[in-house]
Amino acid sequence: MVNTSHKKRMLGALFAAALCGSAQAQLTQNLTLHPKALALGNAVTADPPGIMAIHYNPAGLTKLDGRQLEINLMNVYLDIDAEFYAPDGYEIFNIDGLETDPMTGSQRDPVANSSSHTNNVALYLPGYGILRAPPGPAVAPSAGISIKPPGSKLTFGNMFYLPQAAGFYRKESDPGRYLPQAQAIQRTTYLSPTVGYEINDEWSVGAGIHISHQGIAVDQYMRAPNMLLGVGEVLQDAFNCESGDEPLQPWIALCGGNIGPWDDIGTLSLNVQETVSPTYALGVLWEPYDWFTWGASYTSEARMNMKGTFEINYTEDWSGFWQRLNNSVLGAISSAILSLPSGAPREAGNVSLDLTYPQHFQTGVSVDVHPMLTLNADVGWTDYAQWDAFNLQFDRNLEFLGAARILSTNATQNTLSLPVGMTDQWNWAFGMEFHASNRLDLRAGVEIRDSVIPDDQRQTLGPFGDAHLYSVGMGYRWDRDTEIDLNLSYLQSIENIPANGSCNLNCDNITNIIYNPYAGLDVRTSLRAVLAGLSFRTKF
Repeated sequence: MVNTSHKKRMLGALFAAALCGSAQAQLTQNLTLHPKALALGNAVTADPPGIMAIHYNPAGLTKLDGRQLEINLMNVYLDIDAEFYAPDGYEIFNIDGLETDPMTGSQRDPVANSSSHTNNVALYLPGYGILRAPPGPAVAPSAGISIKPPGSKLTFGNMFYLPQAAGFYRKESDPGRYLPQAQAIQRTTYLSPTVGYEINDEWSVGAGIHISHQGIAVDQYMRAPNMLLGVGEVLQDAFNCESGDEPLQPWIALCGGNIGPWDDIGTLSLNVQETVSPTYALGVLWEPYDWFTWGASYTSEARMNMKGTFEINYTEDWSGFWQRLNNSVLGAISSAILSLPSGAPREAGNVSLDLTYPQHFQTGVSVDVHPMLTLNADVGWTDYAQWDAFNLQFDRNLEFLGAARILSTNATQNTLSLPVGMTDQWNWAFGMEFHASNRLDLRAGVEIRDSVIPDDQRQTLGPFGDAHLYSVGMGYRWDRDTEIDLNLSYLQSIENIPANGSCNLNCDNITNIIYNPYAGLDVRTSLRAVLAGLSFRTKF
């Protein structure tokens, strides 16, 4: 009976696993926007690129004359790997016959299916959910216009772009499918009316309103390697369930379906979105000398009440186990007292999520150290510390929450609060631009991105720890009215998570509440991203 409460409590924690993919925001921030910015390591607050100044520093719009059109295409290639190994001395649960997770290998003899790999990109399609792109690179577009009337100190602009975009999907047989099989988190800014004002020759300011759509969707398989399920499987063996003869019927029945620590429980789908999510952006530029510029920008937070749907489809074994248990005398009594699951094959309904898109501040300088060389440096801060917990509100009482509330203060029958414990970080960026001619600029940059995910919260859903972004690129003035920017960027993040190192992933203690589908295993994650972009800006 303890098995039931703990197990369903863990199912509730699956929603935490689904939503922790939002931690990708730190890594994906400013990765799908503008080739010039990426080529300079995103150190562009004092040197904002074209009409995308709407995002980086709206005061930079004052650098644009007349009517201009800009189109950007960013090609993104992801390579995500995870390896699962049994550490030396691994004998989980200390139960005969359950010593080794069959989905993994050992340090001495890793098997083929101990490695997870995907390079498939997923997008979030508003109103639909996860859109699985064809294998290979995906394209993130953006486009905008700016207008500065002749002789005016005001410049107006508007841009469509993706300030946050991350998603991937794995094969259904991939060992990483438990965290997750597919996911997409995306913020789409579809309106961003912005104005820049040139105060004098030294000072410019800017302000804009950004109206965005935010979506999060996750599909994943579920299992829970825990000692209590190991005991359940041993009891089923002791009852000789394969024979169909249950010796303690009608008092208790344990043979309605096969359960165990390595068996699938079912599948989970979650899809929430906010269609109108406004923020505002402020910026300033100061140019006291021809060779020196300082800039600063601030983007506000956005408090959202995201709404959508969830669905859990349980396996026949899982549902059958509870149905048969509830038909026994002790099972029916326990179910009535503890609100244990009835064995429904499916639970579905509406769900809402309170989530705050974090505020961001960035400042930097651009210095012409030589007529042919400009150096940029930025420092930025994003307030992920406010992601202390995700709060879910369901439109009905749910079986798994009925059990979860018995053992957790974070749950009621229709609400769930999921601690995530994110941290805020200051990130550094550096860029260099070599002015090869009056038409050609060559660029290089690096950005140091510290992880917002605490060590004890790491997982394969967001395989993103500390990362460095390395970039090269160029800018070419095609004619008096047209500019082209190119970039090639590379980002890599590698995480080694020892067994019991993260209780969102691989803890094996009986009391662990958070979902741990790879209990007791050493996990190594690797993310590599290659970004190649093209920007075209011209007057019209």
